[in-house]
Amino acid sequence: MTSSAQTILMCPPDYFAVAYVINPWMEGHFADTDKDLACQQWKALHDAIQPHAKVLLQPPRHSLPDLVFTANAGLVLQRKAIVSRFRSPERQGEEPHDHAWFAENGFEVLDWPQNIPFEGAGDALFDRGQDLLWVGHGFRSHPDVAMLLKRLLGRRTAALTLIDPRFYHLDTCLCPLAGGYLLYFPAAFDAPSRALIESLVPEALRIAVDEDDALKFCCNAVDLDGAILMNGASPKLQARLREAGFTPEIIPLSEFMKAGGAAKCLTLKLVEK
Repeated sequence: MTSSAQTILMCPPDYFAVAYVINPWMEGHFADTDKDLACQQWKALHDAIQPHAKVLLQPPRHSLPDLVFTANAGLVLQRKAIVSRFRSPERQGEEPHDHAWFAENGFEVLDWPQNIPFEGAGDALFDRGQDLLWVGHGFRSHPDVAMLLKRLLGRRTAALTLIDPRFYHLDTCLCPLAGGYLLYFPAAFDAPSRALIESLVPEALRIAVDEDDALKFCCNAVDLDGAILMNGASPKLQARLREAGFTPEIIPLSEFMKAGGAAKCLTLKLVEK
């Protein structure tokens, strides 16, 4: 029995592998994933989510190894969905499958320009304390995305420029938490973006992490009912999260880290208001 009304989209890792290199994490890991371990790790995350949310499954596809990263399928608000436009040709084959899933499951699929790359909930995150949508750009999504999302969804947006290729999506270095808290790695952003974050989030609610924790993808976390499911975090960071009223749950996702993804990348929240 779940304790919230949240629904999460996941995709089983039947065909997950590092089949190409499109981010720094993939370098040196081509054809270097352990399928059995990946399945065990994915199931551990799936099982940890189930007490907090209903889980829906998107069918995996043999030729689309990164379909497992459902955060990149699109962005959802109420019963509307914007399907991602992938910058990398290697992932563009996912788009028709994502479009079909949303349409078949009762979402209104909104039009998005074909020539404007946008990688869904990998680069667009709803704040949990104010009516605000954080939008990242610099590596995958186009700089115009924040403006387009504001126009299309009627939501205030905050555009953030990513500058470290290891943190190529916003959800690798920023995680909005309940009550308006913000878990983030400041060095992943340029100076104006750091200043914007500081202007919009009070210091008491900002949980800045250091590089060691950021490289564990601690910000690529799933927040549900106060639980924060994450690949890794130092004892110091875990203590800081507990002080703020959260319960960190460490779920190792080493196989997916080889592809540049962790807990958040493997999930998409389908209930956003």
